[in-house]
Amino acid sequence: MPLETNKLLWDTQVAARHVADFARGRTEENYLTDVMLRSAVERQFEILGEALSQLRKLDPATASRITDHMRIIGFRNQLIHGYAVIDHSIAWRIVQEHLPTLASELDALLAEFGSAD
Repeated sequence: MPLETNKLLWDTQVAARHVADFARGRTEENYLTDVMLRSAVERQFEILGEALSQLRKLDPATASRITDHMRIIGFRNQLIHGYAVIDHSIAWRIVQEHLPTLASELDALLAEFGSAD
C-alpha cells in the first residue's frame, strides 16, 4: 500500500476517534444546543471527508472498501458548501448510527496493512 494511502486512512481514523470522543456521554439535546460541540464534530467530519476524498483519488480500491465512502465525502461537501442548511439532528444520527461502522472498518484496514496504532 502506498505510504500516502496509509496516512489518509490514519487521518480518517483519528478524525473519527475525535468525533466519538466529543460525542461520548452527550445527548442529541446537548448536540443541538452546544454550538462548540457541533463545531468540533463538524470540523472532524470535514477532515474525515476530505481524507476519504483524497483516498478515493489516490487509491480507489481501498476507498471502495469503506462503507458509504461516497456519502461521507458528500456529507463533508454539504458541511463545507451547504453549512446554512445542515440538519443537526441528522448529523447527530450519523455520529450515533454510522460512525461505529466507519471506525471499525478503518481499524481493520490499518491492521491489515500493518499500521494500526
